[in-house]
Amino acid sequence: MAEEEDGKEYRWETGYEKTWEAIKEDDEGLLEGSVNEIIQKAKRKRQAKRKGHTRLGMMRHLYLILDGSEAMLDQDLKPTRQLCTIKLLEGFIDEFFDQNPISQMGIIITKNKRADKIAELAGNAQKHLSVIQSQFSQPSQCSGEPSLQNALDLAFSSLRMLPTHASREVLIIMGSLTTCDPGDITQTIVSLKQCGVRVSVIGLAAEVKICSTLCRETGGYYNVVLDDRHFRDLLFQHVEPPPATTATCQEASLIKMGFPHHQTNDQRESLLSMCMCHLDNEEESKLKTGGYFCPQCRSKYCELPVECKVCGLTLVSAPHLARSYHHLFPVLAFKQVDIENFKDSTCYACQKNFSHADNKYVYQCEPCSQFFCLDCDFFIHDTLHTCPGCATNQKTFQQNVN
Repeated sequence: MAEEEDGKEYRWETGYEKTWEAIKEDDEGLLEGSVNEIIQKAKRKRQAKRKGHTRLGMMRHLYLILDGSEAMLDQDLKPTRQLCTIKLLEGFIDEFFDQNPISQMGIIITKNKRADKIAELAGNAQKHLSVIQSQFSQPSQCSGEPSLQNALDLAFSSLRMLPTHASREVLIIMGSLTTCDPGDITQTIVSLKQCGVRVSVIGLAAEVKICSTLCRETGGYYNVVLDDRHFRDLLFQHVEPPPATTATCQEASLIKMGFPHHQTNDQRESLLSMCMCHLDNEEESKLKTGGYFCPQCRSKYCELPVECKVCGLTLVSAPHLARSYHHLFPVLAFKQVDIENFKDSTCYACQKNFSHADNKYVYQCEPCSQFFCLDCDFFIHDTLHTCPGCATNQKTFQQNVN
C-alpha cells in the first residue's frame, strides 16, 4: 500500500509498455491520430534496426499458417477477420515474391482441431492466391477450434528436410484465443528451435502466452493487431528477409542454379508441347511452342523462378537475383529533426512544403544531408530502397555501396 500511496509503480508493472497512455482523443473525439502515431513509431523503430553487411536468409522457405476456426468470423476487423485477412494476403503474397523471387511459400489451414496443407512449398504467387480464394473465402469454411501443434508439426515435417543454407520460417495468423493440441506443444517448440525454424505470430484478438513463448524461443516476432492498417503493417514486415540463424550459418556451400532463356522447342521447327508446371492442373495446361527449358534436363516451364520437377535444379533469371540486392544494403534510417526550423523548406523528393505537413518532424539522410517528409521517408525505405539524394550524388552513392 505504501508504494501505491507514493505514486510508484508495482514491480510487475515495469515490464509492460503502457501504450494506453499514448492514446488520446483529438479535437473531434477520435482516436485514429494516436493509433497512427503508435504505428509510425513502431515502423521507424524497425527501420533503425536495419543494418547493412548482415548475413540474411535470402532463399526463404515460408509456411503461412491460417487460423480457420470460428473466431475468424468475428467482426472486429471489417467486414470479418477472415475477409480482412484474405484482402491483406493478396498484397502480401505478391509483395513477398516480388521482393524474394528465389523463395518459396506453402499454406496450411488449421480448423476443427486439425491442420491441412492446401499448398505445397512453391514460388507461384497466383497459384497460392487462387488456393486461398477457393478454400478460405467462405464463412462456412471457418469452423471449430484451431490446433497450433498439429499445424506446426505439419510445417516442420517439410522444413526439416530442407538444406542447411535455406531459411526456414513459419508465419501464423491466429484469431483464436485457444488451441486444441494432441500432445505437449513445448516439445514441438524445442524441435523447431533445434532445427532453426523461426516462428512468428500475428494475433488478431489478444496476447496468448503459448504464442509469446513460441516466438521468443524460436527467434520470431509476436504482435497483436490494433486495426486493419496495423495488421497490414505487421504482415508486410515479414517481406524483408530475416537475419540468418545459427543453424543456417553452420554450413556455407555453393548453390547450383540454371538461367534459361525463353526459346522455342527447336530453332528450326516449332513444336507444340506442354510445360511441366501445369501438368497437374488440367484447366491451365495448354500446348505451346515457347517456354523456358531447363539447361540440365530440357524440361519446359512457362515462367520463372521455379524448381525443376525432373532434376531439382533451381531455375531463375538474372533480374531475380539483382532484385534481392537491396536487402543486403538497406537505406539507413533517417535522422528525425524538429520541423520548426524547416517550415520554409521543401521535401527533396516530392517538393512538398514542410509548412503544410501534419507531422511535427522532418527526416534527414545523413550521408547526403537532404531532408524528406514522413511519407517520402516510408516510401524510400519500404518501396524505393534508394535515397534520391544519395543516388544523385554519385560520390555518396559509391561510399554507401562500398
